[in-house]
Amino acid sequence: MNSMFFKCKSLKELNLTNFNTNKVTKMEYMFYKCQSLKKLNLNNFNTNNVTNMKGMFDGCSSLIELNLNNFNTKNVSNMKGMFAKCSSLKKLDINNFNTRKITDMSYMFYECSSLKELNLNSFDTFTIQTMNCMFFGCSSLEELNIDHFDTTYTFYLNEMFYGCSSLKELNLNNLIIKDYFDTRSMFARCSYELQIKVKNHFKDVKNYSFY
Repeated sequence: MNSMFFKCKSLKELNLTNFNTNKVTKMEYMFYKCQSLKKLNLNNFNTNNVTNMKGMFDGCSSLIELNLNNFNTKNVSNMKGMFAKCSSLKKLDINNFNTRKITDMSYMFYECSSLKELNLNSFDTFTIQTMNCMFFGCSSLEELNIDHFDTTYTFYLNEMFYGCSSLKELNLNNLIIKDYFDTRSMFARCSYELQIKVKNHFKDVKNYSFY
C-alpha cells in the first residue's frame, strides 16, 4: 500500500472502512500530500505486519482529525516524517504506539505547527538512531514530556526542537548526550524563556546547539 494515494491533492473524503490490511507490510507515503483531506479514520486498519510507515501522512496539511487508536506498530522500524507538515493538526493521540523496533524518528512531527499537545509517554526510544528535526517547527507546542527518552544510541539529534517557540519547559534529565553526537541547532529558535532541565550526562552539548 505504499504511495497508494500519493499526491491525491484534491481528495477531500476517503472511506476505508472495508479495507483488509491483514497482510500489508508497507505503508510508506500512503497518503503523501493528500492536502485537501480533513478527516481520516483508520480505526479498522490491521497494522500487525507493517514494518514501514515512513512519510505516511506527510503533507496532509488540511488534516484536522486522525484516528489511529487501533494501530499496532510493534513491527515498525521506520517512522521518518510520518506526520511531517500536518500543519492543521491540533492534537494527535498516538499513546498506543509501540516503538521498540524503530530506528528512525527524524522529521516525525516536522512543521506540525498547530500541534499544541503531544503525549509520547508510551514511546520506547532505546533502539532509535536518529531523531534529527523530530519536532522541528512545532511552534504551537506548549508542553512536551520526554524525560523517559533513552538516547544512548541516538547519534543524530540536530535541529530536534528547532523553532519550538511556545515551549516553556523541557525536561531532559534522562537524555544521554555523548561528545560525538550531532546536536547542531538542537534548540535553535526556541523561546528565550525556555527552561531546560538537564543532568551531568548532558554536559557534552556544544554551544552550537542553541543557534
